[in-house]
Amino acid sequence: MRFGAHIGSRGGPRAERTVIEEARAVGAELAQVFLSNPRAWAAPRIDAAERFGAAWREAGIGPLYVHAPYLVNIASPNPGFHARSRELALVTVEACEAGGAAGFVLHAGSGGPSEPGQARRRAAAVLREAARAARRTRILVELMAGTSGAVASTLGEARALLDEVGEERLGLCLDTCHLFAAGYALDEPDGVEALFEELDRLGLRGRLALVHANDAKHPRGSRRDRHERIGEGHIGGEGFFELLHRPELADLDLVLETPADREQRARELATLRRLAT
Repeated sequence: MRFGAHIGSRGGPRAERTVIEEARAVGAELAQVFLSNPRAWAAPRIDAAERFGAAWREAGIGPLYVHAPYLVNIASPNPGFHARSRELALVTVEACEAGGAAGFVLHAGSGGPSEPGQARRRAAAVLREAARAARRTRILVELMAGTSGAVASTLGEARALLDEVGEERLGLCLDTCHLFAAGYALDEPDGVEALFEELDRLGLRGRLALVHANDAKHPRGSRRDRHERIGEGHIGGEGFFELLHRPELADLDLVLETPADREQRARELATLRRLAT
């Protein structure tokens, strides 16, 4: 089990050095990044991604993961928005390949609340293209927090989406805050056990490739995606202790996405390692 964090940068020609320095400073064994402005439609530059990846590998820290920009909604019912989301997602796959990223995380997306089947088909079409375009980078679909119109927030919905895509290389990213917000009782030992029993029952254990380790600001079942620092939210230290001792996570990478400065990030990574022992 390796622990890391999402690390932001201010962009520019030395963005890779910022990420490398921050990862080393907080004791991360891996990092997740954006390769372009997360709040804009501008595509990542392939040459910059290649340079980023080369510098990261030279640093020898560990795997590099890339997260899709926030604007991307691969299930959008708006044709223009869906087309832009598809285009940006596929260009980012190309950049991930150039940079040698281990994985590219895409949210399952949201459609209209009255059209779950159509929304799932739209999301699946983009995920299928992305999975077929990737060679070195594994495409990872991240489950949502149960918000209105979400294509996949539960493991059952994830199974339906993966079946629709029909690509065995497509992996699964689970976010602990999202699962908790969607109703999974990760604050209780029995709830953690039930989650992994369902994962096995649905044949998803082999698809699980990455975990976003985030505590939850709001109570279980809130359907609100608000991350909290580890041990300070409603999942709590006991919940993370149970999660981190699951054999299903023993060989996986865990990424912190909680709000933190450098000192707090280092403390949280230390907390995760302590809870895992």
